[in-house]
Amino acid sequence: MPLAQEAVELLVQAARAWYFEGNQHGLRDREWMALRFLGRANRFSRTPSALAGFIGATRATASQIVKTLESKSFLVRKPSHEDKRSVVLHVTPQGEKCLSQHDPINHVVNAVTSLGTEECIRLRDSLREILNHLDAAHQRLEASICRDCMFLAERGPGTGKGRGNAEFMCRLYRAPISLEETELLCTSFERTRDRPKIEQHLDRERMASQG
Repeated sequence: MPLAQEAVELLVQAARAWYFEGNQHGLRDREWMALRFLGRANRFSRTPSALAGFIGATRATASQIVKTLESKSFLVRKPSHEDKRSVVLHVTPQGEKCLSQHDPINHVVNAVTSLGTEECIRLRDSLREILNHLDAAHQRLEASICRDCMFLAERGPGTGKGRGNAEFMCRLYRAPISLEETELLCTSFERTRDRPKIEQHLDRERMASQG
């Protein structure tokens, strides 16, 4: 069996943890996907339309998923600060607790964590390269982490310990971005060819903490 095919089949087997028939802890797989995405999405991407695009559903289907999550008190809708006609979807503390305790991907996350920091970094970078090839071949629009985006710009060097005071700007939305927000998912990102400086710094910190 070709090595690449074997690796892909292993990925498919791992994916069975979060693609399943029926319910797990009261939610279907797409409902878990929606809750997971909204728990990791930045403020520009927590909208019904962005959610529909991310999970590959129609607006009507995404709306029904939102209603289901709202009925379980996992989500609330709030008016957008930028556009009062729009709503922003917020995961409630109860929803965050559900993700922390019952999300089907948690077992996979724990298994990957057990590989160690260096192996995790290599796996992440390899999977990113695979997605880059798929994006180029199929022109897919997916969410990715803000720090990977070509629109993210550093407004000025950080001062004090670490990078806690560094300031960033989204050139697409023309809005300031906090350091914490650079770790969140965005559906409007454009992948940069250069490895983000923020990520390089984070990886050095992770490796140092393991030493």
